[in-house]
Amino acid sequence: MATPFRVLQILLVFTIFILTPSNIYSVSVSSERLVRSTLEEFRNHTAISEFRMLNRRHLLNCPVTNRYLQLNISSVGSTLSDDEYVTVNVTGVLFPSSRYWVAMISPSHSSVEICIENAIKYQQTGDLSSLPLLCHYPVKAQYLSKDPDYLRCNKKECKTYLGGECLLRTCGATLSFHVINIRTDIEFVLFDGGFETPCVLKRSQPLTFANPNQPLYGHISTIDSTATSMRLRWVSADKNPQQVQYGNGQVAKSSVSTFSQKDMCTSLLESPAVDFGWHDPGYIHSAIMTALHPSTTYSYKYGSDSAGWSNQIKFKTPPAGGSDELKFVAYGDMGKAPLDSSVEHFIQPGSVTVIKAIGEEIVSSRGLDSIFHIGDISYATGFLVEWDFFLHLITPLASQLPYMTAIGNHERDYIDSGSVYITPDSGGECGVPYETYFPMPTPAKDKPWYSIEQGSVHFTVISTEHNWSVNSEQYEWMNNDMAAVDRKRTPWLIFTGHRPMYSSSPGLPILPSVDNDFVDAVEPLLLANKVDLALFGHVHNYERSCAVYKQECKAMPRKDENGIDTYDNTNYTAPVYAVIGMAGFKLDSFATNVNSWSLARISKFGYIRAHATKNELKIEFVNAHSRNVEDSFRFIKT
Repeated sequence: MATPFRVLQILLVFTIFILTPSNIYSVSVSSERLVRSTLEEFRNHTAISEFRMLNRRHLLNCPVTNRYLQLNISSVGSTLSDDEYVTVNVTGVLFPSSRYWVAMISPSHSSVEICIENAIKYQQTGDLSSLPLLCHYPVKAQYLSKDPDYLRCNKKECKTYLGGECLLRTCGATLSFHVINIRTDIEFVLFDGGFETPCVLKRSQPLTFANPNQPLYGHISTIDSTATSMRLRWVSADKNPQQVQYGNGQVAKSSVSTFSQKDMCTSLLESPAVDFGWHDPGYIHSAIMTALHPSTTYSYKYGSDSAGWSNQIKFKTPPAGGSDELKFVAYGDMGKAPLDSSVEHFIQPGSVTVIKAIGEEIVSSRGLDSIFHIGDISYATGFLVEWDFFLHLITPLASQLPYMTAIGNHERDYIDSGSVYITPDSGGECGVPYETYFPMPTPAKDKPWYSIEQGSVHFTVISTEHNWSVNSEQYEWMNNDMAAVDRKRTPWLIFTGHRPMYSSSPGLPILPSVDNDFVDAVEPLLLANKVDLALFGHVHNYERSCAVYKQECKAMPRKDENGIDTYDNTNYTAPVYAVIGMAGFKLDSFATNVNSWSLARISKFGYIRAHATKNELKIEFVNAHSRNVEDSFRFIKT
């Protein structure tokens, strides 16, 4: 018999994928209300905005032509650099309208006016409008009203004089767009009509990047627990092998991979990833740096003489598994946000602040060793250019420390894809971009679970999106992995996955925060293998539990001499659970009735900072805005 969670999932998918405007009106009044409330809840949950619905709008003909209207673009040079702010000047506006806006589109040859009129393809996000606007989705956009002088017409130009007097004045606006090297040329398009009833007024000439082949967005990860080898991954439009030069004259050649639209998931309804959300990812280069020493700083650069080289970068290897000390940060649900005033497909407002705060940790004397990002990585959700912007955001961190990840629903889930959950959260990506950009030491392709040891900690990292039911392949793997941990070598066992087992944020009726089937199957494994701490994301806040099993506190922490909650695991009772999905996405609130197992609840952007030795594991929640520690707890074993 289907569980309530599965029934609600089926209802959601039926609503999004099957119903069309014509048959919505044929259902009963009560069913229609259910459908519309379901759609509204889904839209709110996925942060759908007018801009995100752009591909479902009719493209209208602008009713009035204006011969004075001009769209001019100024860049640092004649071609675009890898990272710059482009100025867009709009002049000749006769009557300043709040409905004028400018879109950045890539590639520039994307059709703005002609698309296949197949309405049902575009209904996966919950919007039931009929037609797409653009065959290729705009990367970002800004209303002209972002210029405070525009609506007040402070930037006047006289177009017609008579007897020395100005008869006709026009207005203008200046916008700044942050542009990074996405390898394909771009154009800017001026629209009227807002995002809901757009029409094209002007288009710029294409702008090209000075070096599309430039190696960019390097990020590193560990491949085993010895910390003697590190994988470096970077992106370029160059399909030829490049190299990394590191240490004292050591060189490693890159292997090259990519993915295409045919690798994306789709169904009877084409997904964004294979249709209007597609953007060429270029080529992803991977090289293994070997013969390294743990807890050691090295320098490197990557690229080639023909494609170009990165700057010289310093990175640090983590401590080897079994050594005494480890310092790491962890979070989930980060994504990215624009560094200008634009709207983009999917914006995670806290991400930039969190990245800046962790960057300060790296340059400080704290001596971080690694980063763990547990699911909902870029939130590209089938709009592939978003991966470039996310990689650009995290490069200052991920190029210096191992960036370890777990897969989330927004990387993997799609109907008929083999995911446990059949919601269209990945937009058709089905884990392909994620596993290409972030290859972890997993058993095989599309089996994104693994374990790694650093210092005194054993990390068991699972996929909550793949089958975890009793006797499944992943279930057997996680049980065997945790059972084999040598607790004298790595006394602390941390279990991580994206979807939580405990949360005081209920979520939506159709999308509850906690899947009880997952809890029933996996929670006994954590108790049996004496997991100290379980870290989850998915819910966008911070919450910490007592030592809990089956909703009952088995032990409570005691205050130490510094007032810090201390869990004494000398006589183990149960795991402690922490939700840490507060790194970027719009924050979730908590239920008014407090669960007895819930000890700390904070709805602020931040991350956790951890310090592990053989005798103590200390965790702090850091508020990314204030940099203050707002919750602190520790584990000891005597």
